Amino acid sequence: MPGSPEDWLTQAQSCITRANLGPRVDAIGRVESIGDGVAMVSGLPDARLDELLYFARGQTGFVHTLDRDRIGCVLLDDAAQVEAGDTVTGSGEVVRVPVGEALLGRVVDPLGRPLDGGAPIRARRFDPVERPAPAIIERDLVVQPVQTGTLAIDAMFAIGRGQRELILGDRATGKTALAVDTIINQRTSDMICVYVAIGQKSSAVARVVDQVRRHGAPDRTIFVVASPAAAPGLQWIAPFAGFTMAEYFRDGGGHAVVVLDDLTKHAATHREIALLTGQPPGREAYPGDVFFLHSRLLERAARLSTEKGGGSLTALPIAETDAGNVSAYIPTNLISITDGQIILDAKLFAQGHKPAIDVGTSVSRVGGKTQLRVLRDASGTMRLDYAQFLELEMFTRFGEQPEPRVRAQIERGKRLRALLVQPLSSPLRVVDQVALVVALGEGLLDGMAVSEISSLRTRLPAWIDDHVPDLCAQIERTGQIDTAQRSALMTTVKALIESQPAGSAS
Repeated sequence: MPGSPEDWLTQAQSCITRANLGPRVDAIGRVESIGDGVAMVSGLPDARLDELLYFARGQTGFVHTLDRDRIGCVLLDDAAQVEAGDTVTGSGEVVRVPVGEALLGRVVDPLGRPLDGGAPIRARRFDPVERPAPAIIERDLVVQPVQTGTLAIDAMFAIGRGQRELILGDRATGKTALAVDTIINQRTSDMICVYVAIGQKSSAVARVVDQVRRHGAPDRTIFVVASPAAAPGLQWIAPFAGFTMAEYFRDGGGHAVVVLDDLTKHAATHREIALLTGQPPGREAYPGDVFFLHSRLLERAARLSTEKGGGSLTALPIAETDAGNVSAYIPTNLISITDGQIILDAKLFAQGHKPAIDVGTSVSRVGGKTQLRVLRDASGTMRLDYAQFLELEMFTRFGEQPEPRVRAQIERGKRLRALLVQPLSSPLRVVDQVALVVALGEGLLDGMAVSEISSLRTRLPAWIDDHVPDLCAQIERTGQIDTAQRSALMTTVKALIESQPAGSAS
């Protein structure tokens, strides 16, 4: 029933009373010039750094530089329709991205807009892309491992939850594959994965998404994609957006890992924007704040204290080198920011040793404190033994006849090298890694041909599940085994070796 005239009059008077009839001042700027995704704007004296600006035809951008009489604005949309003379207005807000469970399993751009043809994201809320890193008092010790499923890393360069581990190497040496295998291995863990592609080819990103969907847990993975054709602003905010999406789960007491592929391209985008906005160039033409750019980003990775929920955010940034030059500007910056680096060697990759991890130069400055006790006890001096083997092998190439002890050490080293070769998308469980490392140390592999190691590794998981299923659960639950359980595991591996048919190498 419609209300009475008296009710309508009362509502109208109430609306008039609440209306703000005073003068309103709006600051409207103008685009002075536009090019390569960067607009120079005048007439907004109250604009602030990182403030979101709106253009006349619906495009958006954020303030990147503030000069005396103009603003450098980086566009987040196609700049083709932005012209000199267009009006620009401020928003008083910063760039925000959607966060929440609705992003899981989706392929989105850095602003959270779907790229997979699915429905729009129903976000829990919108958080700023730039957020302060947790304070020291809010952090806790990094003591829990991130199981990558790659034997060479988990046994020799363990990564902890809350750590920042750099993956460094030349082009096409398996950097992305190493990070994607880590994502795939989280299919049995409680970690949320965020893969951020910065300037990567669409075909390469499609392969990553396909691998995770076929082998991993895509329903617990977020893919943030800023293609080379995307606006420079989207490529610039991509890693920050990925961290913000992951921090939602960390702040809720969960665990997340962010892969940044890669920060070399992100630094190049930052250099491009800096030069277009008139910032003075420094070393290798990068602006002076490029170190601060990546340090404030990676400092957001941390394990929170119990009072803050106990969640963790692990960062796996990727960087590309030229001809193995790790002393270049961006690689040295990232090495000094992170807690260790996995360096991939192009020569090892060409020789078929994949993953091509350079054991001599790679390091994890936290891993020893996070490695599972059972794996730490099993690996022992594995890294030292492998380094010694490489030295001995080099000397014997010149025709030297080693004594029997040295010859046995070299033969065992060859089997260790074969163990470290691991196919793509085939992560190993902790129990499989322990079984292989202990079997090598006990000499069970000494009688096998090196070419048969691959077949043994392939058959091992199913064999262990059939013969000692309780041991698998024990290691997953406690991370430790006693002497009797270790003996049972070795008996199981020995039985597998004895059942291995001749010429079964794959």
